[in-house]
Amino acid sequence: MSKRRAIISYDKLTIEQKKQILRDFPDGYINHLTSIKTPTGEVLDALVWETDEVIYLVKINKVKPKAKAVVEDDDFDDDFDKPDDIKDDDLNEDDDEEDDADDFADDEPSDDEED
Repeated sequence: MSKRRAIISYDKLTIEQKKQILRDFPDGYINHLTSIKTPTGEVLDALVWETDEVIYLVKINKVKPKAKAVVEDDDFDDDFDKPDDIKDDDLNEDDDEEDDADDFADDEPSDDEED
């Protein structure tokens, strides 16, 4: 005598059936899932769960993680280039001052040249 087979969604299981699944899979059933492709092309995850009377194919709905929306901002790169209180002209002046400082450092004699 073969067992009856049934396909059921996890959401439609009774509380007692859900408790029995927890007892049958104490470490969780995630490693026991099977991927099934439906005739419409949809891929489902299912658990083959066998009781004394029935072999169930339990459809499991995966919980999709919610991701935060990425906001595209044209000025996004500019936020990291300079602080808000510095203007583009100020940045150019700083570059010129650094060049002048380097030129001045070359004019001073080093300790080796004095000896």
